[in-house]
Amino acid sequence: MTMGDANFRHDLAQQLRVDSVRCSAAAGSGHPTSSMSAADLMAVLLDGYLKLDYQHPDDPHRDHLIFSKGHASPLYYSILKAAGSISDEELLSFRRFGSRLEGHPTPEIPPTDVATGSLGQGLPIGVGVAVAGRHLDRLPYRVWVLCGDSEMAEGSIWEAFQHAGWAGLDNLTVIVDVNRLGQTRETMIGWDMEGYRARIEAFGCHPVVIDGHDLGEIDAAYREALETTGRPTVVLARTKKGKGVKAVEDQPGKHGKPLDDPEEAIQELGGERDLTVHVAAPSQDGSPHRFEVEGGELPSWEAGEEVATRQAYGEALKALGAMRGDVVALDGEVSNSTHSEMFAQAHPDRYFEMFIAEQQMIAAAVGIQVRGWVPFASTFAAFFTRAYDFVRMAAISRANLRLSGSHAGVSIGEDGPSQMALEDFASLRAVHGSTVLHPSDANQTARLVAEMADRPGISYMRTLRPKTRVRTAPGEEVRIGGSRTLRSTDSDEYTIVACGVTVEEAEKAADALESEG
Repeated sequence: MTMGDANFRHDLAQQLRVDSVRCSAAAGSGHPTSSMSAADLMAVLLDGYLKLDYQHPDDPHRDHLIFSKGHASPLYYSILKAAGSISDEELLSFRRFGSRLEGHPTPEIPPTDVATGSLGQGLPIGVGVAVAGRHLDRLPYRVWVLCGDSEMAEGSIWEAFQHAGWAGLDNLTVIVDVNRLGQTRETMIGWDMEGYRARIEAFGCHPVVIDGHDLGEIDAAYREALETTGRPTVVLARTKKGKGVKAVEDQPGKHGKPLDDPEEAIQELGGERDLTVHVAAPSQDGSPHRFEVEGGELPSWEAGEEVATRQAYGEALKALGAMRGDVVALDGEVSNSTHSEMFAQAHPDRYFEMFIAEQQMIAAAVGIQVRGWVPFASTFAAFFTRAYDFVRMAAISRANLRLSGSHAGVSIGEDGPSQMALEDFASLRAVHGSTVLHPSDANQTARLVAEMADRPGISYMRTLRPKTRVRTAPGEEVRIGGSRTLRSTDSDEYTIVACGVTVEEAEKAADALESEG
């Protein structure tokens, strides 16, 4: 058998199924049936279309493969084995304590770009990677995303399709494994492939409906995806969950558990195999685009001036964009409020409008940082709560994100409680490895924007709509962490601790207490 041969692809797909069964059986848990339905789809992709040297996962020219249906990790890890990236011994360490092969993929094991498993997130992140390829790196790599049909009920999936279609991301191919069975019942529209086609087309994408177990149809669909221009391709593949093993094929109640008789299933699939697929290496033509550095310095204000910290954020971000060519900005269509519009006007090639789709905005930022860029994402602080799980998963992905939430606190009283961010302090501090910043004046804001650019993990800055008095001198050091005493005397009996907008109010309280003696 030779690669590209139908018999080789058939045997490769069967090996992926067998290895999915084996590693799940060894672990005593996992999702083998969800993996088996997509094995043919991945065998053809691996053998004929994916451009990824698994021995050099840092190659900037490589394609990206994202498993949005992260629970199909047995299939993902079986692919790594077939590509020579892991051994059979490591494959069988799946889900064990200390293993790199976690229950859902994480960047612990290359070339995994992001953690998936919270459904509805892999595709939106893939949109971000595709945006980076088209507009930032300006390289011809492709982004391939495997989705499950259960996650098609997630609103974030449709935010992603909508943005990808609007942006014309023809470097993105989405493969939807329509096996019709969810965890507890049939999915919302089952095998209604024409229903899926109509939905995908309505969102500006190019749908291709196929039998997901016909290797010829799969090959033709991928070729069509490569030839389609002006919009992303969505391959809608009708499949059967548990394909190849009679006891579980298209059977309800078999989700998320190892097979009852794995040895019999392996024999039914033709036994164990030891095929290695030589995945095509990407072309080395061209280098990632880099933007010209203009230079300059951060803005500063004199003590006593009245400046809103949201304005200082915008001016600092604009200046940082001139000082660094890797800084990128995204906004949820409120850039005239967050003041990221200043960056957009100065650096339009590095600004991305994400509209009122906060989940897609965070996901796009995660995808963009996969490629080494430095994204800042901005919206009203209250609206980040809508995308909280994306921020949580970004931390698991070890992503470096900078978030700016404007209109923090109750200082925007006339807008009403729907616009007031109060819970963001607690929720974002709870994210693993996060840094929450609430500067009290413009000079602090500008310095902290620069600090955020190089800070690993999730950084979140709260900014204000009302103007506050500048208390930090232009040359004064501003550090993340610690504290600063604004006023004190030897006769003090009380300590007022404040940050951000409350510093202004705390000083008023101190004045009132002082006046009362």
